[in-house]
Amino acid sequence: MVAAPTSSVVELTRGDFPILAQEVRPGVPLIYLDSAATSQKPGVVLEALDRYYRESNANVHRGIHAFSERATAAYEGARAKVRDFIHAASAQEIIFTRNTTESINLVAYAWGLSALRPGDEIVLTEMEHHSNIVPWQIVAERQGARVRYIPVTEDGLLNLDAYNQLLESGRVRLVGVVHVSNVLGTINPVAEIIRRAHAAGALALVDAAQSVPHMVVDVQALDADFFAFSGHKMVGPTGIGVLYGKRDVLDAMPPFLGGGSMISSVTLERTTYADLPQKFEAGTPAIAQAIGLGAAVDYLAGVGMEAIHQHESALVGYAMQQLSQIAGLKIFGPSADLRAGVVSFTMKGIHPHDVAQGLDSAGIAVRAGHHCAMPLHEKFGLPATVRASFYLYNTSGEVDHLVEALERVRALFAR
Repeated sequence: MVAAPTSSVVELTRGDFPILAQEVRPGVPLIYLDSAATSQKPGVVLEALDRYYRESNANVHRGIHAFSERATAAYEGARAKVRDFIHAASAQEIIFTRNTTESINLVAYAWGLSALRPGDEIVLTEMEHHSNIVPWQIVAERQGARVRYIPVTEDGLLNLDAYNQLLESGRVRLVGVVHVSNVLGTINPVAEIIRRAHAAGALALVDAAQSVPHMVVDVQALDADFFAFSGHKMVGPTGIGVLYGKRDVLDAMPPFLGGGSMISSVTLERTTYADLPQKFEAGTPAIAQAIGLGAAVDYLAGVGMEAIHQHESALVGYAMQQLSQIAGLKIFGPSADLRAGVVSFTMKGIHPHDVAQGLDSAGIAVRAGHHCAMPLHEKFGLPATVRASFYLYNTSGEVDHLVEALERVRALFAR
């Protein structure tokens, strides 16, 4: 029997998130277990957004007046905070985008359309989010390249022997891998996957949307060529994402979008492009959102990423043990020691949407569906799953309420 974990992280942070004090309806408090979709925001992030618009609202990089200079300093300050947070070598390697999806599309179009040739191969995994499948399918079809996949085992791990066989073709130009599966919670051995990709002469891209918010990340130690993640999953605003890329790789890539800000000079005959990172940030950027992301990074760093990871590890272990006691409930993915704070499951004889609706009536927010990972669900013969995902503000008491509510759902459908 796993004892309910206690954590100073919750004691330190729970009151920082105003939305968590709400009731879904009178007498029914909110239990938010959908942070893999989007996280809640602490007051300091909300205040940073409000303060920018109230006190510093101006465009960046373009003005010589005080407000523009103030906004530019805050915007570029946020970039420096992100650099330090993921241990990048230079702020020039940090490209602001709208989200993880746009970051991956940037690589697929800017790098893929210029580097891929007929017969080249891109290796992904069967557990990828659609955002790391669809862009590569589009670009591969256009360039005459081929997309191949590392299989997922029945226990939710990647088959690394099959990965070795894929690399033996000698045609692999890029390996794209999710750091943490948004369905299975699997923490993939990305350092080893990247090492093998480089040994085969391929670049490596990591979808880190579910890892950067939850654990210590060092892009230089991992040796990733590209690393993509979203602000809204790490207590930051929506509308801001990050692409990290090694400077020499980014320098060699053409721009993704054209327009203002990303130019050095423009004539009617030709354009020369700005240096990094502006080369990939056309037009007015998401200034307020970037500043909000900077505040989110400060907040998470203040709590401590290792403390957050330990809290979630203990919580997911407790959740899996408690959920496994429910008759007819099946959890997908590896053991708790190999996963992050994500638990996807089904209940025998009850559609996942009905489960989620039943939990919603108890004030519990979870996700039901294919979670933008249809190939993975097809692999396991499932139309959908229920996903409970945990973050630094969740408690063992909320897990207990989840279990109690699921028992009521099961009893209701057993009638």
